[in-house]
Amino acid sequence: MKFMKLGSKPDTFQSDGNNVRYVANELAADITVTVGDVKFYLHKFPLLSKSAYLQKLVASSNEENSNEVQMSDIPGGPVAFEICAKFCYGMTVTLNAYNVVTARCAAEYLGMHETIEKGNLIYKIDVFLNSSIFRSWKDSIIVLQTTNSMLQLSEELKLVSLCIDAIATKACIDVSKVDWSYTYNRRKLPEENGNDPNCNGVRSRPVPKDWWVEDLCELEIDLYKRVIMNIKTKGMLSHEVIGEALKAYSYRRLPGFSKGVIHSGDVVKYRSTVDTIVWLFPAEKGSVSCSFLLKLLKAAIIVDSGEMATEQLVRRIGQQLEEASVNDLLIRAAEGDDEIYDVDTIQKVVKEFLMQDQNAEFESEENEVQEIGRPGILTDVSKLIVAKLIDAYLAEIAKDPNLPLSKFVDLAEMVSCISRPAHDGLYRAIDMYLKEHPGISKSERKRICKLMDCKKLSVDACMHAVQNERLPLRVVVQVLFFEQVRAAASSGSSTPDLPKGLKDLNSGSHGSSRSAATNPEEDWDAMATAEELKALKRELAALRLGNGVGGSERNGGDSRNSFDKAAISKMKGLLKSKRIFSKIWSSKGAQGENSGSDSSESLGSANPEEAKSTPSRNRRHSVS
Repeated sequence: MKFMKLGSKPDTFQSDGNNVRYVANELAADITVTVGDVKFYLHKFPLLSKSAYLQKLVASSNEENSNEVQMSDIPGGPVAFEICAKFCYGMTVTLNAYNVVTARCAAEYLGMHETIEKGNLIYKIDVFLNSSIFRSWKDSIIVLQTTNSMLQLSEELKLVSLCIDAIATKACIDVSKVDWSYTYNRRKLPEENGNDPNCNGVRSRPVPKDWWVEDLCELEIDLYKRVIMNIKTKGMLSHEVIGEALKAYSYRRLPGFSKGVIHSGDVVKYRSTVDTIVWLFPAEKGSVSCSFLLKLLKAAIIVDSGEMATEQLVRRIGQQLEEASVNDLLIRAAEGDDEIYDVDTIQKVVKEFLMQDQNAEFESEENEVQEIGRPGILTDVSKLIVAKLIDAYLAEIAKDPNLPLSKFVDLAEMVSCISRPAHDGLYRAIDMYLKEHPGISKSERKRICKLMDCKKLSVDACMHAVQNERLPLRVVVQVLFFEQVRAAASSGSSTPDLPKGLKDLNSGSHGSSRSAATNPEEDWDAMATAEELKALKRELAALRLGNGVGGSERNGGDSRNSFDKAAISKMKGLLKSKRIFSKIWSSKGAQGENSGSDSSESLGSANPEEAKSTPSRNRRHSVS
């Protein structure tokens, strides 16, 4: 730390109790200066020779009170006045980064200018500031901190602006010219640990681009804001470095921030910090990570930040949503809400993510030119990542017993426009919701199951779905059908040889429970019993085993076709007791079964004997 010693005489200031200060001198004191609750018994000559203000006070006082002066509003109080008084006596006084501002402001108050005496205190302090303090990185930060206690006068004397400019200039300097000490504890560089293979035993410590960010965390938010603005104005640092500075400040100044919470404290101060950090964000996308933005959004919600700050955070998160994790998205609902998580905010984020495509399309229509790879245009990879992210998020919030179905479905439908090769994640989320909400109604069960495309379930998911007692029987049957189609295709069977109803179900517009939207609601309420699910599982295993064995023994297509027909006939015999089975075919394959060419391959005619003993499909439908 830089310092400057003034004067050469020994310090003879002494105390008499807590509130009395005097100079040990042969001459009796002829003036009493009261500063706050402290009385100084001093001598007029050394004081008046350097202070224009004291000259004025003494001259304007009457003869009776000419020896008593009141100065209750001097900046820095008794401590600052004593520094100035010692200078007037020529006593040794040491100035440093911690007391130079109070001394400068007190000297200004006392009028210790060059017009009173050459080499007065104000001149000497200004020389010290410009030649030493403003050239020192850490001293400049300390001095700027000390201006808070007398900010107005410090502003008038340009101490604040000079400090800010000195700090910003040093922060923007080329890192190769940084030869002063700084604080850097966020991560150890390989070179600092002696692990750099290029060092050859010599410890080389290259200066990181964000070397300055931790030292600035010592500043209060108002001064910090002004320093960052000055740095941004100079335009010499990248937006990533600015973002790193804002991140470091958040972690330092918001207790609990790293855990996504804000500990109790000065809420107004925390709110100001959050709002300011959001305001300082560089305009460029990717200045900070999506994980950091979501933590800041959680903090903004906790401290009740302004609507503008929250909306800006939501917008920026939406632009980088593919970088987020499920844990990042788990924002706790406000205190007093029945739900555990704030799903509404995540819906806004997803909306912002999808809006990028709409904005890009609108701009391309206006310009009639679409630039490939232009920022704001979503890639298929980004969409797929976000779709999977929301599927995983849905599986987490589904554990909330108070989560309304409407919020679950609305969020799932927001990403339904994104095509993904597998629906395993969505199935897991739906299954979790059904598990935690066993009492949902028929229409609600129908609504949530319509979200899933059974054709896009993996083999493992299909095996789980077939055994899942929580799913409606219709969904289980459809999963079994599609798995049979997949098994037939993998064994070499020709899919067109399957019954017309099965082919229609497989090639339907949605291929899932969506295709059954026109069926009566009681179809969806038919829940599979444990015995039925076990039987379906045995049938599925038998079908897959039969395909594998048959594929190694048969040489032609006839045996393959006969196996498929026999397998489907076996399934039909297992499920013929359920009304849903006939309704599937009445809705999906009625036309094909009534046509002459396909009637021989319809499910109803796969086994002639069973067809004779089974009432017609139309008659079963009319009974129900």
